[in-house]
Amino acid sequence: MTRRSCAIYAVGVICATLLVVGIGLVVGQVFRTFMYNRLKKEIVLVEGSRVFESWKAPPPPVYMEFFFFNMTNVIAFTEEGAKPEVTQIGPYTYREYRNKDNVTMVENGTKVSAYNSKSFVFLREKSVGDPAVDNITTVNIPAWAVMNKVKGSFWKTTMVSIWMNSFGSGLFTTRTVDELLWGYEDPLLARVSQTNPDVEKIFGLMYKKNGSHSGEFIYRTGQQNYMEYGHVETWKGKSELNFWTSNQSNSINGSDGSAFHPLLEKNERIYIFTPDLCRSIYMEFEKDVEVKGIPAYRFTPPRSVLASKEENPANEGFCVSPRECLGTGLLKVSPCRKGAPVVASFPHFYLGEDKYVAAIGGMSPQREHHQTFLDLNPTTGVIVRANKRAQINILINRLTGFPKTRLLNDTIFPVMFLNESVVIDDASAARVHKLLLIVTLVSNFPLIIVGLGAIMLAVFIILLLWARKRKNEVKRTVFTKPLYATSTEEDTSYSPVSDKEKEDSQNGTYIGLTEKNEPQT
Repeated sequence: MTRRSCAIYAVGVICATLLVVGIGLVVGQVFRTFMYNRLKKEIVLVEGSRVFESWKAPPPPVYMEFFFFNMTNVIAFTEEGAKPEVTQIGPYTYREYRNKDNVTMVENGTKVSAYNSKSFVFLREKSVGDPAVDNITTVNIPAWAVMNKVKGSFWKTTMVSIWMNSFGSGLFTTRTVDELLWGYEDPLLARVSQTNPDVEKIFGLMYKKNGSHSGEFIYRTGQQNYMEYGHVETWKGKSELNFWTSNQSNSINGSDGSAFHPLLEKNERIYIFTPDLCRSIYMEFEKDVEVKGIPAYRFTPPRSVLASKEENPANEGFCVSPRECLGTGLLKVSPCRKGAPVVASFPHFYLGEDKYVAAIGGMSPQREHHQTFLDLNPTTGVIVRANKRAQINILINRLTGFPKTRLLNDTIFPVMFLNESVVIDDASAARVHKLLLIVTLVSNFPLIIVGLGAIMLAVFIILLLWARKRKNEVKRTVFTKPLYATSTEEDTSYSPVSDKEKEDSQNGTYIGLTEKNEPQT
């Protein structure tokens, strides 16, 4: 066997080996499984893991925008029964700083406890005005809270009505943005607190929420099951809530919205527990998106999350009582707001029934501006972009004992909506890109082997064709001489052509082919 033949056979053996091994690895998903198992071990809430430090102190900037609804026809609404008209004013933007404090591993490192602290710093350049100066006319929430608390009692309603008249507390009030957000002393609450120390005399939509936390959380680390990474085990020491009327409604499901498990699937339903709504909500896949070159799945809450019990029977447990079961798009959160008639919704009653939109002049729900969504990288579970949007409303209606409410019908009145947004920063995006590149290369390494095998197969085929061509050329050479010969070797002799040719020093000796003369007889 020639050296050339050995080379061809060696190429063939290498080609076959690469193809068999590569295809076997692709079919068996060996490298992909290895890489995914590695991710499951790396993305856990334990000291030294890839994500632990960023979980404790999230690096991307978070912004909180507040939009208020300014009432423009108070007298016509309260005294003439006209449709309320509002104008949206905002945003008033704050930089939100989040940190997890008192982080402690518990239960042999299988769980971790922490307090979610938030603080806010006003950003004038991203706002429409000065919150210390700009006035907003809106529902007098303290007055409505007190009136709803004493309704049904003749003596209490009479006393509160007298107090309201003496303090000049009406159904609506005009306050600065700062007062509405961070608090002001309300004269009616101050009077009530004298007889009921549990009542705060300060009211504000974000009162005591700047530089504070919402209670202790205990999270699952994800070590035992990667699907439980970041899930809330208990809040304020409780594994379930007690605000609602069914076990399903009181259950605490999913994460707190800051962490999601890796290897997400499009058919998953993501659960998030939010103390602001006093419940868990869920989100479903909507579409593929891309943020700073990072592929992501967009998850959004469907209409069924805040659907009426007729549309979604599972929501019946969120009815405070059979009489207080609101329609689609609303959630009455008074059980966790000390009985205040607070109703939560998406901004401008997005995903709600048309009647709520039609009841307030100035409402214009738009998906682009009012939808809540999460853009998650499916491989790592990292949040690359998010917008959490929610609206605070007050249920106002006719209350016995309060003459000022005699012309009012049941109305869900919008007060304010917020937009909590985040987009991954460039440094974090670069780290995600690097991690995704490693995952892609390792997961697709068998395809590289198959590719090399394919290249070697092409080389092997070329070598085979070349070898066959050489063999055919040799065969043609062997058969050419007998075909064109004109005499036998005995009949042919060689002799010099001439003396000149014999003596040519440059050309050497010329050899001429002549016929041999037969002897003369």
